[in-house]
Parts: sequence; C-alpha cells; structure tokens
Amino acid sequence: MAAQLSTVFTGLRFENPFLLSSAPPTESDSNIMRAFDAGWGGVVTKTIGLHPVVNVDGPKTKFLRADASSPRLSMQKRAGAVLQSSWNWELISDKTLDWWVPRIARVKQAYPKHILVASIMAGSGSDQELSNWQTLAKACQDEGADALELNLSCPHMDRKDMGSNIGKDQELISVVAEVVKEVARVPVWAKLTPSTTDIVVEARGAFLGGADAIVSSNTFPSLPVIDPETLEFEMNVDGLVSSGGLGGPSILPLSMAKMAQLTQAFPDKAFSGIGGIADFSHALNYFLLGCGTVQVCTAAMLDHAIGPNVIKSLIAGMKAAMERHGWNTLEDFRGIRRDRVVQHSRIRRPDSKDYHGGYDAEGYAAAEAAAER
Repeated sequence: MAAQLSTVFTGLRFENPFLLSSAPPTESDSNIMRAFDAGWGGVVTKTIGLHPVVNVDGPKTKFLRADASSPRLSMQKRAGAVLQSSWNWELISDKTLDWWVPRIARVKQAYPKHILVASIMAGSGSDQELSNWQTLAKACQDEGADALELNLSCPHMDRKDMGSNIGKDQELISVVAEVVKEVARVPVWAKLTPSTTDIVVEARGAFLGGADAIVSSNTFPSLPVIDPETLEFEMNVDGLVSSGGLGGPSILPLSMAKMAQLTQAFPDKAFSGIGGIADFSHALNYFLLGCGTVQVCTAAMLDHAIGPNVIKSLIAGMKAAMERHGWNTLEDFRGIRRDRVVQHSRIRRPDSKDYHGGYDAEGYAAAEAAAER
C-alpha cells in the first residue's frame, strides 16, 4: 500500500500534515494562495486583532548566523555562515479585521478544500475584551475559516492582558478558550507560550476551557546579540531594543522538550508542533512525540517567503520515511517515542553505582556529621 500523507486533525482533513504558521509569510491573501499552490496542507493567517498595531521603524525580522570555523554569532551575512536562528519583534497584523474578512472569503472560494486557520488575538482585562475574541472568531468563521488559533503566546506585547501575558495564566487561558468556544462552529486551537514554568498547567487551562488542540511552541523571548566592535545591538532602532522572539533551528530541542511534557500529560489530546522545522527529519521528532500536525515559519521565510522548496522536501521526506519503515499513515508512527522521555532517575546507571540524585552522598554525609558534632 502506498504511503498516505493525508490526515485528520481536530476533525479536519489535511492533504498533508504540514502547515505554514502564523507569521509574515501569511500576512496577505496572495501569499496564502501561493502557499496552497506550493503544496502546504494548511495555512495559519498572520494574527488578526481589533486594535490598531504599528510596528517598529526598521527591520522586523532578522536571521542569526553561526560560523563553522569559529564561535562567532552574528546577523551579518557572510560566506560560510549557516542559519542558527531567526529573531523578530514584529507584532500582530497591522491590517484591520475589515481588511481581512473579504480576503479570508476570497481564499476559501478559490481553495475550498484547503485548510485555512485564522489566528486571532484580543485582550482579557474586561468583558469588552472577551467580547472582542468572539467578534473576531465569528467574523473569521463566517467567511470560511476552517479553524481558529488563539494567539496566547506572542512574546512581545506591551499590554499586560495580551499575548504571552495571557498564556502564563491558567485561569485567563481557560476563560478565553471558553468564550471563544461559546460562539465557535469550527475547531479552536490554543497557541501557548513556551515562556512558562510548567506548560502542562497552561495546557490544562486551555483544555478545561474547551480548546480542541494545543499549538507549541511559539518563539522564545530573547534579545539580539551586541556587535563587539560598535557595542550596539545588531538589531535596534535609534540604539534601543526590546524583547523579541527567537525561532528557527536553535529552538528545535527546546520546543521538543515542551511538546514531550504536553503529549505525556495529555496523550489523548491533539497537538500541533512548531519550532526549528526545515526538513522531514525535524518534523519527525514532533510526530514521534505525538503531534498530529506541524507548522513551519523560519525555513519558509528564507525560501521565497512561503517555502515552495521546503514543502516539497517535507512531502518527499515523509514519503521516503514511511516507505522505509513500512508505515502507511501518520497514525502508524505518531507518538511511538513519547514514552521514551522519562525522569532522570529512570536512566540506567553503572551497575556498581547507586543513584544519589546528583549528590555526592559520601561528601554530604561527612558534612552532616560534622555539623552534628
């Protein structure tokens, strides 16, 4: 039997499990339609809000590169350097809901069988803000959006009741998910911030509020590096910088750790994995941990904005891996390595050694005995 790439996730049928994530490449209807033409199984719009947003005066996204022959990290383009990460301080879409509504309709009319997910964001500090979530949800689904992704994770919103500031609060997450579910006729995904002590707590809040899936990880809060010659941050406006989001290859292991926590805590729930995916070997990590779909940003941005070569590589890589291992569908291998992630104390020690939790038992015992004397 030939490998079957199509999959069902939160009740929606995707031609393949690869999505272009909410980011600058999904800022316009033309880019979204280009992405569908390229072969992406789904697209998540740039986050749509009701409040006016004005981005910084200058570059909003840059790429940090590493040298193979030295420890140097810099955003400067240079021969022999390879991508280490992306860094951005871009806010949500600066386009209004009125701008987005006809474009969502246009995309769905042109691509009725493709999955379009609307990313939305509002606040949480008042009944009016909670009502804004419902306004956004109803407007997007009425125009044909197949699902809603709640942005509870943007790492650089100044407002204390938006983005990752909601995503760190289990109760607020639950309330927002619940008010959206009250009006939603389509699946609701909660996109959580990795900048939290225990992401399982926040995920529990989302599921209690009725969320159909968790998306993780958004970018990690970070700063650009300082140029040792000029002593200026490599990305700044008038010499000033603020926290931005780190993505790309460098966050793959970090995002995997978050995802392992989530899928182990909620093995029967749906998860979409993000972070550092450029080819199928990267995506496979998330599938083996239990994800039903994955999302891509940085690699696509560097490939004609919407990643036509990236999606071809992902599809070809998935087909090859499935044929090599004898898998027919994604469900044949989804989650089969989730249980390999265990507490440190379960990792085998040399037979002649006892486990002391990282402490030198002999030394600590001597210190305790000395204290008693």
